Amino acid sequence: MYFVLLGPPGAGKGSQAELVAREFGYPHISTGDILRAAVKQESALGIKAKQYMEQGLLVPDELTNAMVADRLSAEDTRERFLMDGFPRTLDQAVFFDDYLAKTGRSLSLVFDIEASDDIIVERLSGRRVCCSCGAIYHLKNKPPKSNGCCDICSGALIHRSDDQPETILERIKVYRKQTEPLKEFYTRKGILREFDGGKSVAEVYACLRQFLQ
Repeated sequence: MYFVLLGPPGAGKGSQAELVAREFGYPHISTGDILRAAVKQESALGIKAKQYMEQGLLVPDELTNAMVADRLSAEDTRERFLMDGFPRTLDQAVFFDDYLAKTGRSLSLVFDIEASDDIIVERLSGRRVCCSCGAIYHLKNKPPKSNGCCDICSGALIHRSDDQPETILERIKVYRKQTEPLKEFYTRKGILREFDGGKSVAEVYACLRQFLQ
């Protein structure tokens, strides 16, 4: 089974993906993780991606597609995966369909988790990220045991620039423009399922897991 998680930043995709991976053993594939790993490993694709990231530019579809294809060539994704953060555009979605077809696979379902702008801003503006291991915390919903310090590796927790309220609203705007059309794309295929991301993590997961059993 092959699934995709759609939804604006802060809607809860990452939390749901972690729960799915923990209970069902699905490989959780995040484009953000792929990018960071490629850059850290200084692979050929990672070096190219880093040039865009350092300039604050979006990594081009062609490069993102190549990195996703490379990750999906791994054996652990042969029978199942949960894709988080890809595709983001219609062009990426078309590439994704074509790539999966060439490897004898096709998407089973696309889960769209939506939340209001107010909820997203509240969630993301309170987020803190470990600068060492990347663990994510929230000042209200998941605070660290020690203020400003990661529970896992004791690294410093930072407030990312893209988690500032003004930046969050701009990110939502970009998402609505680029990614919203994917909902129609997957609705036409009959594989889109929508969830209210404004509910608690447990409530959303209870609905989502019905499709995974």
